[in-house]
Amino acid sequence: MTPRQARGPEGARGPVDRRLSINQATIKHADLATALRVTAESGVEAIGLWREPVQEVGLAVAARMLADSGLRFTTHCRSGFFTMPEGPARRASIDDNRRAIDEAATLAAAGAPGSTAILVLVAGGLPEGSRDLAGARARVRDAIGELAPDAEAAGVTLAIEPLHPMFASDRCVVSTLGQALDIAADFPAHVVGATVDTFHIWWDPDILGAIARAGSEGRIATYQVCDWKTPLPADVLLSRHYPGDGVIDFASLTRAVMATGYDRDIEVEIFNEEIWATDPAEAVRRTAAGFAAAVSPHLGIRAAAGGTLESRA
Repeated sequence: MTPRQARGPEGARGPVDRRLSINQATIKHADLATALRVTAESGVEAIGLWREPVQEVGLAVAARMLADSGLRFTTHCRSGFFTMPEGPARRASIDDNRRAIDEAATLAAAGAPGSTAILVLVAGGLPEGSRDLAGARARVRDAIGELAPDAEAAGVTLAIEPLHPMFASDRCVVSTLGQALDIAADFPAHVVGATVDTFHIWWDPDILGAIARAGSEGRIATYQVCDWKTPLPADVLLSRHYPGDGVIDFASLTRAVMATGYDRDIEVEIFNEEIWATDPAEAVRRTAAGFAAAVSPHLGIRAAAGGTLESRA
């Protein structure tokens, strides 16, 4: 795909890659209507939505708004959080995940052609007072086992997202792409896949092999990008940056993903107080510029028949 031209906030024109999708978290303080509007007006063709803004207006209304925007729908963020032992809290979590599956299916159907019905799953951290990482990960697999039939019936892919190990205690006990793939292996690839998010996996010495494995198993459900920059803020969750502003090697990671044959949209997902305080249209413009400089140059790589890399200019 070739980048198209889009008019920026000051009337300047710049390239917007057609594979760029704006994850709604990047412009968190914009309501759904504003997020859809500024994304479309910027020339970006796709958006990933979050459950809370969708629920604020209601699923039916959100689906109509998305359809009217003309944007592709790329992912629904997020669900999961089911590491607790059996009991009322776990039952409530499973029920909420089933609602999220229905939301993802409805929104994907409302999006423009090329939309993907993907529900991003963040597993959850250790239950209060627990030190049993292995047990928590086993409960993640069991929960996905309960949800997989619902996802398959709805045509939704559950995309397990490994998070950086610093979040293992409180947010996600799945810390590597390899761990996510091990859990997904028990299920069909079109039902359970993985989220490859550069912020969470860039440090992993085994990541290139894990990406190749994910591709060979057909399990890269979505590729998300943003940058890592130090020093980290006190709230490390809010330490994501525009692509190109930090230390992540987007060349090697993006080329590895493209070599698997991945041909879907690519989301930029940023949690950053300073970026959230920026005018949403400007944040989208800067996101598109960072993506064009740091990620787009590496999208013309695919796997040739013999397994080597070749340019797709």
